Amino acid sequence: MFPLYDQNSTRTNPYLTYGLIGINVLVFLHEIHLSNEQLEQFINDYAVIPRYLTTNFATAWTTLFTSQFLHGGWLHLMSNMLYLWVFGKSIEDRLGHFKYLIFYLSCGALAALCQYYFMGIYSSIPSLGASGAIAGILGAYIIWFPQARIKSLLFLGFFITMINIPALYLIGLFFVENLLSGFASLSATAKMTGEAGGIAYWAHIGGFIFGMVLAPLLNSLNWDE
Repeated sequence: MFPLYDQNSTRTNPYLTYGLIGINVLVFLHEIHLSNEQLEQFINDYAVIPRYLTTNFATAWTTLFTSQFLHGGWLHLMSNMLYLWVFGKSIEDRLGHFKYLIFYLSCGALAALCQYYFMGIYSSIPSLGASGAIAGILGAYIIWFPQARIKSLLFLGFFITMINIPALYLIGLFFVENLLSGFASLSATAKMTGEAGGIAYWAHIGGFIFGMVLAPLLNSLNWDE
């Protein structure tokens, strides 16, 4: 199943959503032109590395934000940007541009802290990507647009068709899959003597929950754009 776009009409130009997509793409294009040594240093400088955050928080805290613009591959980037494109525009329209930017960066940072806490504060495995922030967008979307339907491509072998899927189904499936995978990864890590890498499931879960909380809170604040 491949979501294409939601069918909510927006009153404002979602230029921040477009801008965030553009920045993520530009940073990734920079990444792929680095040598292996340069890329390793780039990740060390700008991704969240838990043991650095624990031992040197005064300088490493900025990685809670810079890590949101790094990605580990084309699939990682494109899947994140697709969900940002589909769901971000309606949230930007609902919150307004300034509160939307605060919301997006806050969800990403809090999601990274959630991953940091559950997967080990002395781990040396980098955490990066926009997934936590986008999970926050999905959490807000399910609060404000539970009846929305998403135009999606459905692949049935060699046959491809376009159908309308309830947003509640797509986002609920996202959350349940990540919740189950998060508990599985936590259990697996507890049984291993080494460190376990992989997808930052706990960042997804944390971002989703924080998004459900932060969006109504920010929306209630009477800030002029």
